[in-house]
Amino acid sequence: MNKKNKIFFVSDVHLGLNDGFSSEERETLLLKWLDEIKEQAIEINFLGDCFDFWFEYKYVVPKGFVRFLAKLRELSENGVVVNFFSGNHDLWTFGYLQNECKVNLFRKPIIREINEKIFFIGHGDGLGGFNIKHNLLKWVFVNRFFQFLFKLIHPTVSFKIATCCSKSSYKNHNITKKENNIEDLQVKYAKKVLEKKWIDFFVFGHTHNPFQIEIGAHSVFTNVGDWVKNFTYAVFDGKNLSLHKYLPE
Repeated sequence: MNKKNKIFFVSDVHLGLNDGFSSEERETLLLKWLDEIKEQAIEINFLGDCFDFWFEYKYVVPKGFVRFLAKLRELSENGVVVNFFSGNHDLWTFGYLQNECKVNLFRKPIIREINEKIFFIGHGDGLGGFNIKHNLLKWVFVNRFFQFLFKLIHPTVSFKIATCCSKSSYKNHNITKKENNIEDLQVKYAKKVLEKKWIDFFVFGHTHNPFQIEIGAHSVFTNVGDWVKNFTYAVFDGKNLSLHKYLPE
């Protein structure tokens, strides 16, 4: 009997960030979790910000994360579909993850059908409201001319600059648990989507706030949280999508 029948969702691991738990400790925990679920997983979705900073030169990628990168390749070679959604911290990927780790890369949210259920899946940044600063920065980050200029800087300097900016962005990001999740900007966005199209499950990350609520007529919204402090993930068993906290012995 084929046990590979579950689809997993995880987000905001921020490898490279040392906050509370070190990046190495969290990477070890993530690998342990991946080893535990790989016999059940037909698909694993990484919903963005797996890395606190990621930028690819033609022949250079950020130092570290070799165990995680190797695990992605291992999962792919063993028949697990690995989908990688770029987040606002790791959107500068230009082929390395696809070619070397054999992941499927998505730069924008997608709508897809899984087992007769309609899913809306993405990282979730920029949804539910217009933020001039955020939109301007993202436009700069995805602009090929500015990417070219950044590549002209030596990696020793550019990585140091980017890492400092990334850490500053994380510190300024509100990751405290919200008391009223119904007011979440992503939830408001999902409700607007439901006015035009039926969605069974919305699945996002970005806010680091794990929660699951029912919206509309039996549509379920899930934010899968993070692997910085919460260590949460979601799993779809073919019928239901449930939110879990990883509690290793």
